[in-house]
Amino acid sequence: MSFVKSLFFQIIVAVIIGIGVGIMWPDLGSLLQPLGTGFIKLIKMIIAPLIFMVIVTGIAKIGDLKSVGRIGFKAILWFEIATTVALVLGLCTANLLRPGANMNVDPSTLDASGIEAKTNGSELPHVVDFIMNIIPTSVVDAFAQNALLQVLLVACLFGVALAATESKAKENVLTLIENVLGILFRIIGYIMKLAPIGAFGAMAYTVGAYGASTLSSFGLLIIACYGAALLFLVMLALAGWWITGLNFLQFVKYTRSEVMLAIGTGSSEVVMPRMMDKLTKAGCDRAVVGLVVPTGYSFNLDGASIYLSLATVFLAQAVGIDLTLGQEITILLVLMLSSKGMAGVPGSAFLALSATAAALNAFPVAAVALLLGADRFMDTMRVFTNLMGNCVAAFVVAKWEGLLDQKRMRAVLTGEISAEELEREEQASLSSVKLNKREQGQGMVSTDIL
Repeated sequence: MSFVKSLFFQIIVAVIIGIGVGIMWPDLGSLLQPLGTGFIKLIKMIIAPLIFMVIVTGIAKIGDLKSVGRIGFKAILWFEIATTVALVLGLCTANLLRPGANMNVDPSTLDASGIEAKTNGSELPHVVDFIMNIIPTSVVDAFAQNALLQVLLVACLFGVALAATESKAKENVLTLIENVLGILFRIIGYIMKLAPIGAFGAMAYTVGAYGASTLSSFGLLIIACYGAALLFLVMLALAGWWITGLNFLQFVKYTRSEVMLAIGTGSSEVVMPRMMDKLTKAGCDRAVVGLVVPTGYSFNLDGASIYLSLATVFLAQAVGIDLTLGQEITILLVLMLSSKGMAGVPGSAFLALSATAAALNAFPVAAVALLLGADRFMDTMRVFTNLMGNCVAAFVVAKWEGLLDQKRMRAVLTGEISAEELEREEQASLSSVKLNKREQGQGMVSTDIL
């Protein structure tokens, strides 16, 4: 009975019903998009302040800028290795399975207007623009725009400054932030009760708007993408186990509710707050989680990297062009740069593919329109792979920094410490913070009387 009441079961049922509605009543399914979009917006409105507070409390407890710099450097190093492996894997899979061979598409017959509609006239930022955009116009603007890298920068500066502040003021501010953080997680708990409705609406819309027939039309491409992602996840699991002792399957089971919600809504951002909380409870230091996970949403898009490299070769094959080794190396180099600025840009996958096609100059950019129908069905692969890539990165960087409690990690993932016990620990921690605050207040009153 408890399983039926679980969020995991409710989301699975919602996704299945959503698929059914999309297939049987596609017009109705197409009208249900606001359910999914509304739920995603509810979660996103809380992400910026949550990330700020998680990072500030983590850095303030670590205590120095050098540690923050080390964590950031090691995270970027891991991200670059992981995304490069993902890009190479996509290229190799496309050459091995050749999903676009024998399609014999004439690019002149394709309507490229759908690409413009998908991207809303946006463009990927250039390297200098990307770096400059990390600096917000103002602190308020960073939160108002929900720009994660900008919030990350502000949080790092605030956290380092707080760490250097005298102990009494530091404790007062930390106590306030931790109390507010607890309230934010409670708000997320309220919003998550709507998760099945959001997953239902998003899935019904996807199937109703794009149609299940797309699956058969681009069957080999979809199989190639999912097969490459599966191989990458196996490699990721082995690397995580070798470096940290992480049992990947146990971790997926531990986060199954969040995974299903991300897949159902087609967005990994909706589960970012819950994932960060679960990573912390599973033994990762809060500062590492706060720095690695939000940064990974811009720099560690492993699933997107697999798709982009594979799709580029697929497009060339579809129009009857066999790429040379030099051209495939060009694809790799272009995507290593363009894939880093994708997060938050509308239609970013199409922009990256168009930029790669233009740089390659081997087939018309209009060929990218071939992917308009199949793209939405790649979301499950991209979302899950991106999500797991960032989570494993948090464990790896925490281990490199000596900030991973491996004993606790194993206990949480094997179920030795249950969800109920974790909840009790959290409540006890909040109670302890409030008690310390009350004692400090009484101490100040006593001093004043004396």
